[in-house]
Amino acid sequence: MKLSQNYRELDARYYMPAFSRAIEIVRGKGAHVWDADGKEYIDCVAGIAVCSTGHCHPAVVEAICSQAQDLIHCSNLYYVPHQAELAEKVVEISGFKNGKAFFSNSGAEANEGALKLARLATGRKKFVSFTHSFHGRTLGSLAVTFKPNIREPFEPLEPACTFVEYGDLDALEKAVDADTAGVIVEAIQGEAGVIPAPDGFLEGIRDVCDRKGALMIVDEVQTGMGRTGKWFAFQHTKAVPDIVTIAKGIASGFPMGALVAREGLEFKKSEHGSTFAGGPLACAAARATIGVIEGLLPSIPEKSDRFARGLAAHNPRVHGLMIGFTLGERCPAVQAYCAEHSVLINCAADGNIRLVPPLVISDEEIDTAVGVINAALR
Repeated sequence: MKLSQNYRELDARYYMPAFSRAIEIVRGKGAHVWDADGKEYIDCVAGIAVCSTGHCHPAVVEAICSQAQDLIHCSNLYYVPHQAELAEKVVEISGFKNGKAFFSNSGAEANEGALKLARLATGRKKFVSFTHSFHGRTLGSLAVTFKPNIREPFEPLEPACTFVEYGDLDALEKAVDADTAGVIVEAIQGEAGVIPAPDGFLEGIRDVCDRKGALMIVDEVQTGMGRTGKWFAFQHTKAVPDIVTIAKGIASGFPMGALVAREGLEFKKSEHGSTFAGGPLACAAARATIGVIEGLLPSIPEKSDRFARGLAAHNPRVHGLMIGFTLGERCPAVQAYCAEHSVLINCAADGNIRLVPPLVISDEEIDTAVGVINAALR
């Protein structure tokens, strides 16, 4: 499957060098992908938690192709096919009785929408976020993203944001004041290397927000859509946010994001908008994706346990099919070894391995991947 020209040279000549990459993926099916040389890999990255239903799931492909024959785009000036039905389903799985959804094209856009909605609802301007957080690379989402090397070159940023230690409720109590519109948090910090919130942390955030009149925003861009064994990671706790943001796994790789807000929180006419958001193809892909995930959810705990047992020697942090463990400086070498031996894994921040495989991954594929990872670590 080699291409007729040197693709790396073409990319270097015409595409901005914003990414580090060495493998050219040209085809995928289920939990497997193939590169331009025809080499096959078990994909434990899944587009960074995007391809939850696996690559090119037949139900999703059929939904996209069928819709593409009828209507590809019509803009939000008109009622969009499947949009209302998808909104109903997304609100239902969020558990927000009488809540409402708004669709976007990415997780960063979903978080931007959440920040705007929090400002509108509270009349306040500032936000609180946490150390090692990641919420996106647009200017607004970057303002609430901690990672200094991607945030600081673009400062000053809006909205104003105070960062407190992840898990520190005393520091949060001091940081939230009369001008805090919202607190934005990941239930599990994915980009940081699969770092879970301490027990009671989300409930504590809920309490602080309730007492101080701020909104609680849970970023489920990476953890949502069944990744942790429930539709959303916050559903493993007793905390219920005011707004939840979604993307990555919502449409099996078709660009899409969403925010869902509790009853009484909504954009009015002209307060928010997007030309492409919630278009016919995206909504068709998302509806099919949710249908597939509904059938997969019961299998996630068993697959999670299989990874946990197989990687037990490395003290993994396992939450559904979201697995991390710390290697430090060895991380790039282990990632390279695994790729050489046909398993794709990801080095997240601070020397942490991150595994976020498709939810369709089989027991046999898990065992093969675990075997390669263990061999790399030996």
